Amino acid sequence: MKTAVGFVFALLLGFAQAVPRACAADGQIAVVAAENFYGDIARQIGGDRVNVVSIMSSPDQDPHLFETTPSTVRQLAIAEVVILNGANYDPWMDKLLSAVPRPERMMISAAQLTGRKPGENPHLWYDPATMPAVATALADAFTKKDSAHASYYAARLKVTLASLARITQRVAQLKAKHAGITVTATEPVFGLMTEALGLTMRNQRFQLAMMNDTEPSARDVAAFENDLKERKVKALIYNSQVSEKLANRLRDLAGKARVPVVGVTETMPANVSFVDWVLGEMDALDKALSGPNS
Repeated sequence: MKTAVGFVFALLLGFAQAVPRACAADGQIAVVAAENFYGDIARQIGGDRVNVVSIMSSPDQDPHLFETTPSTVRQLAIAEVVILNGANYDPWMDKLLSAVPRPERMMISAAQLTGRKPGENPHLWYDPATMPAVATALADAFTKKDSAHASYYAARLKVTLASLARITQRVAQLKAKHAGITVTATEPVFGLMTEALGLTMRNQRFQLAMMNDTEPSARDVAAFENDLKERKVKALIYNSQVSEKLANRLRDLAGKARVPVVGVTETMPANVSFVDWVLGEMDALDKALSGPNS
């Protein structure tokens, strides 16, 4: 992701000096989430005891072109709890936070919780095991910051985990129905979910090149096009949040070949919960895989 880190470091340092202790209004815990789906889980766990700000919050914004702003700097400078994806998905967070180390600030990294490292698929929120781990870590962090309300956080964690279980249950249903079916994608955004569903994914070299902003080889492009023209795949999973000419051309080719296209995003849409967002995308994939592909 492109950032304006050099520009904001001085602002971050200056603002930090003016904020000796991180706090939120009315005694709330100040929470900053790098991505809004982590922010949604933080709100579910913390309720009215936390004030959550999500930096990446628009599904209309290309996450690969994200740039930090003075507002981002101010929010991070007062944060008591910070949630990030890790695995080099949001490296701008590490750079900004390292500029003003605060011993009292608690960091929650989805990558660390799930044992994922840079170089692996970083779209961790689509792994059904990730969010329960994040939710549990958030409840623990809030309890440490605000032990007087430990029972409040524990109760909300129980409800949140029950809600997240709907995703696990839906995964089991779709895996029983579709395991082994062959699909492809313009990027590996939904890759961890397709693995959980037992689907067979084609054109992975192409996807990695697109994710890393490198040019796919002519051979990989030709193989992808052939898969669509000959309908060797049951569906094309398309990152509708990123506009790339080559990806758009493949989407159009899928349409001409009558291969269903399933749009997914890297940022949660507004006015929807994490669970409903993911279930909606899974329902769209189920519909595509259940069709005649003709």
